[in-house]
Amino acid sequence: MKKINYKIFLLGLAILSITSCVDALLDKKPISSFSAESFYRTQDQARAGVYGVYNALQSAMHTNFSFWGEGRADNVKIKHSGETTFLQNNTLTASISSADWTALYTLISRANYAIANIPKVFPENDPTGNQLIGQSRALRALAYFYLVRVWGDVPLILEPYTETGQDIFVSRESSEKVLDQIEADLKFAATNCVDKFNTTNDRIMFNQGSANGLLTQVYMWRKKYNEAITTANLVIANPLYSLVTTMTAWGNMFAASYSNESIFEVGYNDTQTNGLRVLYAIGSDAHYTPSNKFMASFEPGDLRRSYIYDETQADPKAMWKYLGKGVSDQIATPSKQNIILIRLADIMLLKAEALAKLGGSANISAALSLLVPIRTRAGLSPALLTEAQAISMYGSVENAILHERSIELCFEGHRWFDLVRTGKAISTMQPINGLSNEKNLVWPISTNTIDKNPNIVQNEFYR
Repeated sequence: MKKINYKIFLLGLAILSITSCVDALLDKKPISSFSAESFYRTQDQARAGVYGVYNALQSAMHTNFSFWGEGRADNVKIKHSGETTFLQNNTLTASISSADWTALYTLISRANYAIANIPKVFPENDPTGNQLIGQSRALRALAYFYLVRVWGDVPLILEPYTETGQDIFVSRESSEKVLDQIEADLKFAATNCVDKFNTTNDRIMFNQGSANGLLTQVYMWRKKYNEAITTANLVIANPLYSLVTTMTAWGNMFAASYSNESIFEVGYNDTQTNGLRVLYAIGSDAHYTPSNKFMASFEPGDLRRSYIYDETQADPKAMWKYLGKGVSDQIATPSKQNIILIRLADIMLLKAEALAKLGGSANISAALSLLVPIRTRAGLSPALLTEAQAISMYGSVENAILHERSIELCFEGHRWFDLVRTGKAISTMQPINGLSNEKNLVWPISTNTIDKNPNIVQNEFYR
């Protein structure tokens, strides 16, 4: 089998060749060599090009999904110096690895090539061509959603770089303009992607359900609560998705992947592995272990605790959630589990939060009822909290929902973004690391990017 080379624009650089897989979404065996401009000549090549976008997503999320979503938050404790220390201690610099957005723009570049070239090989308004464009636009939207949450204002690049006369030294656009484009891409995907593949691809490729799931997350970030409820309802009513009902199945969702509760996962396998074991369980030397604050936050009788870490240890050496309950942390085997970015419990809790934000007794009751199947599965009593109980236990209904997200979705890359989205990052993290300035909520932009593009200005807090 042969090798593929994509010409990829990296911000501020000339076109760069990159190796990718296209035989199947998770097949890393190389096939034929081509340039991006000349590759999109057949429908099979168009499909292969979309697979290449998913391949870029694998690289982008490998460890950064955790650095970006968990590393600056309160649920993790660190052991190492370096990247994890900078994040946890809030001493970020422009030289840390998670400050580099290159992998996300590589993904965007591949998506832009697909979006621009797929129409050349399919008839106008062809359903197959439109669904391939829909997947590409959803992947581009996912990349930009990370970019605006991590860096704020970012360059918005929507066309492939095919001519030497094009301006490669682009400037940053407002995060609101980027979010508008994200919404437009996801609405297109939710309309044009297939409703289902009827294979495991329903968990690792974008369909209508996963596009609506991501759109729900975007709406909540933008505080568009009515819109978030609408798209959440579409996901909740989708027969592809259902909560697993036992804790054994809950554990298998992460260790074995492809659960009915999963809406979108980044797929990995024996050859395309991820950083989960290094992050969470490797020879008593994982990057992250559960923080004391997190361990103390469980309600009595919560069955999830023993699936997340070894509760018999005062200082657990590993997190079991992704690797499996009882996994040996002494064996440095590669991790091939998928990384779950969206699942049904996440969407249900976001809908609950949106209802609570809208307020009113009916909305509050509906919000708390959405917690019932999640709390029941976890063995919690009472499963249905009254408004008074939620306020007594957590100070507000919103806080009760946020706490449920902290436990249920722990280490899945949501906690930091939840704190920022709800305006609780500073109050939560200031006692831990002194975070006090809203301008400090974003990351610095990598020194490499700024050195290579004179039109990129560093985020204000880091100048």
